[in-house]
Amino acid sequence: MLSADELTYHVGACAQNSRESQKVLYSSFYGYAMAICDRYTNNQEDAVEILNDGFLKIFREIHHYSPAYADVVSSFKGWLRKIMVYTAIDHFRKYHKHRMFSELDTVVYQVEAHGEDAVEKMTYEEIIRSVQDLSPGYRTVFNLFVIEGLSHEEIAQQLGISAGTSKSNLSKARRQLQKLLYKQNDITVAKNAV
Repeated sequence: MLSADELTYHVGACAQNSRESQKVLYSSFYGYAMAICDRYTNNQEDAVEILNDGFLKIFREIHHYSPAYADVVSSFKGWLRKIMVYTAIDHFRKYHKHRMFSELDTVVYQVEAHGEDAVEKMTYEEIIRSVQDLSPGYRTVFNLFVIEGLSHEEIAQQLGISAGTSKSNLSKARRQLQKLLYKQNDITVAKNAV
């Protein structure tokens, strides 16, 4: 990770179109940005596309950037995060908006009762992979509401849907995610029993 002074230097150099500094920022924040983008897709190619589009926006607009608070690195990470999230929203609008409702809408979910510790035993990676298995509409609303903290009204405005649709998709996403997590837990328990 870059120090505050190194980050300040490379941000300034990127504002002057330094390819070397762009490469340094890209490689330094690649993992952080990819973790954000990965939550909004269910495949690596889309996550990389969002990441690269996001970095293009960053390098195009970096001359406008100035730290919002004293911790320069955290401030930059917050700015980068916001750009990556909005790039993921743009990607969703472009490729998935008209497929907001999938075949999952017609399925009735019946989740078996499991012990409370089932989800607690899941790893972070298993939970993220389960979120990625949600349909694009559910996944996007879930991430924006649960992870990013947007209200249903803000989500509706960003995605061009109604607040009611946002609420409905969040509810369905939670049910589907619960089903996926319990299924994943059952598979893990079965593997460990063998």
